[in-house]
Amino acid sequence: MRRRSLLAAAAALALCVAAGGVAYAYLTSTGSATASVVVGSAQTVTISTAGTPSAPLLPGGSAGDLVFSVTNPNSYPVSLVSVVPETGGTISFDPAHAACSTTDSNPVVTLSVPGADLPVSIPANTTMPIDLAGSVSMDAAATNSCQGASIYVPITITVNSA
Repeated sequence: MRRRSLLAAAAALALCVAAGGVAYAYLTSTGSATASVVVGSAQTVTISTAGTPSAPLLPGGSAGDLVFSVTNPNSYPVSLVSVVPETGGTISFDPAHAACSTTDSNPVVTLSVPGADLPVSIPANTTMPIDLAGSVSMDAAATNSCQGASIYVPITITVNSA
């Protein structure tokens, strides 16, 4: 019987040591693995004509609105930070007013976006109308052939992730 008690005590001690070893291994274990990630790519933000300016341009008068829309197909918002005339772009007029010109050598209209109008936040997966007040001016020497014209101003925009 004494032998049985001694054997039971030895078994209990071995079990305690083994459990302690497992607990120690559990608390101090380390490991490594390799994970993969896919980096998304930005989709192109597009612009299109949209709406009508709130007031007509008058020769030498107040600057008018530049009206367009921006489509952001990305899953994150973007910020419109710059609107400039398109390099090499030509301001044009609707076919009925193709003769619109000035009596001086200045362009009929010029574009200058006030700095206070930008940036504009454009939410993800959205088409947003943009109305930049006071951005387009008509030369004081514009001819009568410009009256009632729709004017097309080619622009380039710059957006950043917001």
